[in-house]
Amino acid sequence: MTRLDATDPDLGASGAEVLASRLIHCDVETFAEQYWGARPLLTRGADDYSDLLSPAIVDSLLSEHGLRTPFLRVAKNGATLPDSSFTAPAGVGAGIGDQLDDTALWRQFADGATLVLQALHRTWQPIVDLSSRLGTELGHPVQANAYITPPQNQGFDAHYDVHDVFVLQTVGSKRWIIHEPVLTDPLRDEPWSDRKAQVAEAAAGEPLIDTVLEPGDALYLPRGWLHSAKALGEVSVHLTLGIHVWTGYALAEQLTRSALDLLRDDPDVRATLELGVDHPLALDLIRQRLLDAIAVADPGVRFQQVRRSQARPAPLGPLAQLAALNGLTEQSRLRLRPALTARIEGDRLTSRAGWLALGPTEKQAMQALMTAGESSAADLGTDFARRLLRAGIVLPADR
Repeated sequence: MTRLDATDPDLGASGAEVLASRLIHCDVETFAEQYWGARPLLTRGADDYSDLLSPAIVDSLLSEHGLRTPFLRVAKNGATLPDSSFTAPAGVGAGIGDQLDDTALWRQFADGATLVLQALHRTWQPIVDLSSRLGTELGHPVQANAYITPPQNQGFDAHYDVHDVFVLQTVGSKRWIIHEPVLTDPLRDEPWSDRKAQVAEAAAGEPLIDTVLEPGDALYLPRGWLHSAKALGEVSVHLTLGIHVWTGYALAEQLTRSALDLLRDDPDVRATLELGVDHPLALDLIRQRLLDAIAVADPGVRFQQVRRSQARPAPLGPLAQLAALNGLTEQSRLRLRPALTARIEGDRLTSRAGWLALGPTEKQAMQALMTAGESSAADLGTDFARRLLRAGIVLPADR
C-alpha cells in the first residue's frame, strides 16, 4: 500500500509529487492498484533526469570525489571484478588502498566493463533528496545505484532483485529484456543466485517485454521479475531506485520478536527443562505460551525502530547548524528536518536523530511543529528551540 500524504512535514514542499511527477504518467491510485508489487510499468518520457546524472556528473563522481569501495562495483560478462582491479592508494596523505584508481577504471571501462556507482542516496545530493522524498512518500526505504555501460556491452546476466526498482534512463539507450518471475515475491534471503538454473531456463524463453529505454524513460519492476539490459550504440547511463519494500513476512518477524520479548519474563519459559523431558509435551506448553504472547504483543515500537534505522534523515550541515544556534532569536524560523520520521510516544520524541524527552508545553509545541512543518523560535520557546537545534531535530528554515 502506498502512503501519500501531502501534509506530511517529512515530505517538504511538493514532496508528495515525486512518484506522480517524475516516475509515472498514470494517476497514483491506478499505479497502486494495478502495478505496485504486481507487474511492470513502462513510462515513456516520464521526466528529464539530467539533473540527477549526466556524463559530466558521472565523470566528476568517479574522478574528483575520492570514492572508495564499496561505493563502486565493476562488472563484465556477468561477473563482478575484484576491487584490486580498479583501486589503489591515492598518494601522500591518502594512502588508503581501496580508493578508485581512475586510470585503471578507464582501462576497464574501455575494455567493456560496466561501472556501478553504489549508494548514491548517500553521496550525491540531488539523488539524496529524490530518494529521501520518494521513500517518505511510499513508506518504504529507497536506495540508488547508477549503471554506466559502454556501447554494445552488458554488465549482468538475466537475474531478479529482491526489491522493487524504478529504472530511470538518463543517457544513451539500453535494450531491456524482461521475463515473468520464477519465484513470486522473493524475500530478502531468497536471491536469484539460489535459482540460477531456473532463471537461465526462463530467460531463454520468450520475454514478456523486449524494449529499448531512451533518455527520460522510466521502468518499474516489482521484485522477482527477471531482467537483463544491454547498451546499444553509445554509452548508457541509468539510475536504479531500489525500493526495499516492507512485507507481511517482515511484519510477522517483528510481531514474533515482540512476543519473544514478553516470554523472557515468563518463569515457566525461562526454566530449565526437566531431565529426560518429554519434548512433545514441553513443546505443547511453549507453543501455547507463544500463541498467548503473540495475541497481546504490540510490534509497533519495534517496527518503527527498524523502519527508522533503514534510512537517514536529510543532511545536516554542522557549521550552518552552529550558526543558527548561536544566532537564534525569537524571530528565527525553524523547520522540521526532512525524512526524520518523528513520532511522539508518551513523553518522548523519537526519530532517526535519536530521542528527546518532552515536557507538557514542549510536547504541545512539538505537535504543532510536526503538523505545520515550520515554526518560529518564539512559538516553540527559545530554550526548546535550542534543544531541538542541538538534537538535530530542526534546521534553519532558509536551508
